[in-house]
Amino acid sequence: MSLIETRVGFGFGIGFGLGLAVPLVVLAGACGGASATSQPREAIVLGGPPPFEVVSRTQWPTEGWPVVEPEEVGMDPAAVDRLAAYVFARSGDDVDRKGQRTNALVIVKDGKLVFERYARGYGPDSSLLTWSVSKSIAGTLVGRAVMEGKLDVNDPVARHYPPVDREGVREIRIVDLLQMSSGLDWNETYETSPVFSSVMAMLYTRGRADMAAFVASHELAHPPGTHWSYSSGDTNLMMGALRGAVGEEAWPDYPWTALFDELGMRSAVWERDGAGTIVGSSYLYASARDLAKWAFLYLSDGVWDGKRLLPEGWVAFTLTMAPAYYDTELTPGTLDDNPGAQVYLNHGDPKRGVDKPWPEAPDDTFAAQGHWGKVIFVIPSLDMIAVRLGDDRQYTCNRPDASDGCEPDEDKAYSKHHFLELLMATVPR
Repeated sequence: MSLIETRVGFGFGIGFGLGLAVPLVVLAGACGGASATSQPREAIVLGGPPPFEVVSRTQWPTEGWPVVEPEEVGMDPAAVDRLAAYVFARSGDDVDRKGQRTNALVIVKDGKLVFERYARGYGPDSSLLTWSVSKSIAGTLVGRAVMEGKLDVNDPVARHYPPVDREGVREIRIVDLLQMSSGLDWNETYETSPVFSSVMAMLYTRGRADMAAFVASHELAHPPGTHWSYSSGDTNLMMGALRGAVGEEAWPDYPWTALFDELGMRSAVWERDGAGTIVGSSYLYASARDLAKWAFLYLSDGVWDGKRLLPEGWVAFTLTMAPAYYDTELTPGTLDDNPGAQVYLNHGDPKRGVDKPWPEAPDDTFAAQGHWGKVIFVIPSLDMIAVRLGDDRQYTCNRPDASDGCEPDEDKAYSKHHFLELLMATVPR
């Protein structure tokens, strides 16, 4: 049986600090809706501009990206060629699944498509699996629901998803799920430890019939909001709460009517679990061109062609480091994680000696990232978006002391750092 056949349900529509200049959220008052036994927690009040200058736009890519040559937006064509040569180099084959396995690369600069290339049979209209890039788009759906007044980030999850209405667990708020700080006992391991993996059980075995319910059945390992832990479970529980907030009538088409249709993301397909809830953690399919539209929405502070799609302050909130991150003991596998709200940041934590994850890129860089080489890099200070969709089963080592089976030679496997080095070289500064 193929991997896709083991999943219950298929797409029902087509069409995971420092260096930022301003505080990104305001804390005020106690969280409304908490149970009588809970300790009051300060509420997040959305507001304020994003931590970058928003460019005034006259063109919108709803019907397609305007296409120009790299030199027309100040990029070095030779440097672009060097980047492409690296990204599409192959040192392995489809049997051993080693070496660079790039499927798509799209670069947008100043709102214009300046480069795209595909491999392995894919093209501009191909809907490609995004894995955990899905989480960032799932977080945007929550932002749309907030904009529409259907929920508030401070709401207890139990208000919209009753299965979590029990002692302790009922204290989890929507914001805790957005920032992967629910405190639920969760093991996010994949190939390295499938037997003890919560996420593997959720996606493929006992949890796949109703993923939100599976996550909700877990007990707390930490008080909500106090401990950050990467969790596909938090994202899928968030989708259960979003479904409750949106209502059953609107739910089947909600990702399309609320977001994809507005952006012209006609390639988007999103699989559901057996209960009919979209698998926000993992199973969005979209073209590289359409994924760049998501990034463009955030570069535009949640406004699209004159219409505000995300609340004022949503982008600022999304790009704020999850507060619990600073109190969470980091492991070698999480040193490069700078979590915002379902996106990743480029801050580091100097107080703990944690470097920025992408020293090659500007401080304001943020990203949506997924398994096996999926990434959307967004660089506001350069007005640049880079979407790279791969199928890498081995990466270049990030650290000299790495012992996880990584490839030490960046020419033999995908290196995110070398990718960013080459990307930065395309824009003389």
